Amino acid sequence: MAYVVTENCRGCRYTDCVTVCPVECFWGDGEMLYIDPETCIDCGACIPECPVEAIFADDEVPAGQEEWIGINAERCASGELVNVTAKAAALAGADARKAALGF
Repeated sequence: MAYVVTENCRGCRYTDCVTVCPVECFWGDGEMLYIDPETCIDCGACIPECPVEAIFADDEVPAGQEEWIGINAERCASGELVNVTAKAAALAGADARKAALGF
């Protein structure tokens, strides 16, 4: 089992989750973060840190969002992402997106 970043992260890219990750399994692009399933040790420390509830265990991804399991794996294996290991500013508009998501 690994953890998965889902749709709620898109447009936010809060990085609170990366600060508690003991294995640096988060990768990012200009829109969001992804978890490398090959590196994730299934600790779950990142889940309560996500302010938009975008992270789930791969066997608990909400119905209709299962595609994110493959997207995380593919994006992390692509070689196109940057390893995100420290807290950074959220994307412009992240607070508005967070509010629109109901958080």
